[in-house]
Amino acid sequence: MRTTLTTANGAARGARSAGRHTTRTTRAVLAAVTASALALTAAGCGGGGDDGKEGESGGEGKSSVTVDLPKLTGEKLQVAAVWTGAEQKNFKAVLDEFEKRTGAEVSFVPTGDSISTFLGTKIEGGQPPDIALLPQVGALKQFAAQGKLKPAGEEAQEQLEKNFSQGWRDLGTHEGRQYGVYFKAANKSLIWYNTAAFENAGVEEPGTWDDFLRTARTISDSGVAPVSVGGADGWTLTDWFENVYLSQAGPEKYDQLAEHEIKWTDPSVKEALETLGELFGDKTLIAGGPEGALQTEFPKSVTQTFAGGDAPEAAMVFEGDFVAVNISSDTKAEIGTDAKVFPFPAVGGESPVVSAGDVAVALKDGKGPQALLTFLASTDAAEIWAKAGGFISPNKELDLKAYPDDVQRDIAKALIDAGDDFRFDMSDQAPASFGGTKGEGEWKALQDFLKNPDDVAGAQKRLEAEAAKAYKN
Repeated sequence: MRTTLTTANGAARGARSAGRHTTRTTRAVLAAVTASALALTAAGCGGGGDDGKEGESGGEGKSSVTVDLPKLTGEKLQVAAVWTGAEQKNFKAVLDEFEKRTGAEVSFVPTGDSISTFLGTKIEGGQPPDIALLPQVGALKQFAAQGKLKPAGEEAQEQLEKNFSQGWRDLGTHEGRQYGVYFKAANKSLIWYNTAAFENAGVEEPGTWDDFLRTARTISDSGVAPVSVGGADGWTLTDWFENVYLSQAGPEKYDQLAEHEIKWTDPSVKEALETLGELFGDKTLIAGGPEGALQTEFPKSVTQTFAGGDAPEAAMVFEGDFVAVNISSDTKAEIGTDAKVFPFPAVGGESPVVSAGDVAVALKDGKGPQALLTFLASTDAAEIWAKAGGFISPNKELDLKAYPDDVQRDIAKALIDAGDDFRFDMSDQAPASFGGTKGEGEWKALQDFLKNPDDVAGAQKRLEAEAAKAYKN
């Protein structure tokens, strides 16, 4: 849930401006790397990078650096995050290692999708967790502006300076102060597909939106629902919109809409919704039709694509690299054989690449919270989850050999090679009440649009009304 990679200048100007410009080169490279990775032809990347450059691509020969942590025997810490299922299990393995090294006792608290609401209630009640992992940049800025976050200490900042590019460090700042550590990142511009369904329909990976729709119709004619949509989780619908909008309207418009410098009633939004409506409005292209999609949560959208073997309920599902963990834990499909992926199809001149991430912040003072921030900024912590799969780290010093397969290894390499050249998920940049709250704001407006994709004007009006209220402009 929870990254748009394009070329950016001015990352040092702060998180909101870390991505004002784009070039064809970076995005072409990212698309090529992703495509080759998923075809499992990029054998040269299997060893973790051939250029051997320290601090850039996780090249071979890097040794894991052990971070020094204080003894915290008897101290109890609470960590809050949205993760459930396999993601929660893998993160708990990271916390277990922290416990072993420090002697602290760490408990995990699931927040549900509306993490800002959860934390706001806890803060108001005087019982915030020690650490929270926020999936929205907007939430970090909101809580930092309210004085609810504790700045990262010297040790955590040393790890950040050593292991992260300036752009990722800036995303964890507010008004020049470092608050956050981006522990987990994601490439959210991937279409995962069941290879048997593609083979049975006689289709290949599409490169453009028109090709994507033609491919979907051919698959439908073969007797399989083409696209699985997790519409019960509104965040997946924001990702659909953002990928279409970025590719079609371009990066400058994307930035303007992300900042609410242009309204959601802008003609560019109308065009993107009409394009998305070409998919949402054709009941033969979506598993269960729009009504079924609105009752399908994200994990089910993945399993119904891959759990049926040669007879799946759907042929494709859109979402980020984290889909891999659901495939591996909930189905028998093998990534790279039964399950492959291609870049989100180009709606405009280029395929979009959208990025997101989860940032760790401290809500309490003390040695314990700061030690955990420091650990999460280290390669040691990133390596634990990387080995488990379904995880991409923005930590540039993490050896790519930590990832379990070439697919995840090459997606991670593309992220690191982009350096500071990225944009962030639009809804995650927004105030949480608009871009990150279940049943409200953009999530609800796009669910209503999925239900009635012919009402583009109505969707725009609802989106603008909610955005104006949240941005207070």
